[in-house]
Amino acid sequence: MRPILLKGHERSITCVKYNADGDLIFTAAKDLVPTLWFADSGERMGTYNGHLGAVWDLDPSWDSVMLVTASADQQVKLWEIETGEELLTYPHPGPVRSVSFDDAGLRFVSCSDKFSDSPPSIQIFEVRRDDPRGSQLEPIRSFPIEAGMPKATRVSFVHFNGKLDGGILVGYEDGMIAILDSDTGECLLEEPIHDKAINRISFNKEKTLLYTASADCKAKMVDVAKLQILKTYETDRPVNAIVQHPTKDHVILGGGQEAMSVTTTSGRVGKFEARFFESIYVQEFGRVKGHFGPINALAVNPDGSSYCSGAEDGYIRLHHFDQDYVNKTDSVPEERIEAQEGDEELLEENKA
Repeated sequence: MRPILLKGHERSITCVKYNADGDLIFTAAKDLVPTLWFADSGERMGTYNGHLGAVWDLDPSWDSVMLVTASADQQVKLWEIETGEELLTYPHPGPVRSVSFDDAGLRFVSCSDKFSDSPPSIQIFEVRRDDPRGSQLEPIRSFPIEAGMPKATRVSFVHFNGKLDGGILVGYEDGMIAILDSDTGECLLEEPIHDKAINRISFNKEKTLLYTASADCKAKMVDVAKLQILKTYETDRPVNAIVQHPTKDHVILGGGQEAMSVTTTSGRVGKFEARFFESIYVQEFGRVKGHFGPINALAVNPDGSSYCSGAEDGYIRLHHFDQDYVNKTDSVPEERIEAQEGDEELLEENKA
């Protein structure tokens, strides 16, 4: 599985995403310039120029027509993917950490940090598909985070209580996960999932399962409807990203030693590999090395043919899976069966 090395950023990678069709890769970094790549060859198609601060997150619409990017310059920008043209800039009260489209591409949700006298907040904006430039710049809904409460690190629309995009799933820096009503901001459900900050969230295709990566050295599979922890993937390093393979019962974890300590250790000690786990039985079965810094972002092609990772070293590594992995079947772990009372009688009956 020889990787294709994508070098187009000058600073640490913050976000990597495929579009819904799996033929495009979008990347963001601290160097201000989101970039578009061909998913098959790794060829760079172009950049989206306009931000004045590090770009922390991005999200393409379901039909690959528009892209939203969240930046430390207190702005979310709306782009036309095909031409790279900037359509609109949505001002925010503070640096924007996360952004996500709804399933129809008609709204997006964002979360911003505290800045000066402005409290951290979660905001919903509309996007007019027929006339994007005519979209309202003010949020249609805004939910400030109260003083003393932990700030939000990740946000995304989810289906809740039978309503399409009826909830906003929020990950906080204290490890809490909450689902807010997308109309009123009321907290519908809240559970402590991790002990430290939630670095990244991802979903399965149906958005029924949530995967969380945290600085507490754990990643978890969570039932979205109940916020119930189903599986826990334990590691010996902070986990910065987790994604589910779309056609196999596998998850890929990425992370490593904290960036501030990277220069004092080798890649082997820092443990910057992508780690593959069997998602149901929580067994690690493989690792992929290559990065020289902690992995900050992971994405898997929706058709399951490839995955890419972005790290603190500024590189994106695009891996096309070998045929051996594609054809691999997962064995069911054998468990020792203890003898129980009445087994001998059943055996005698079967013999008779």
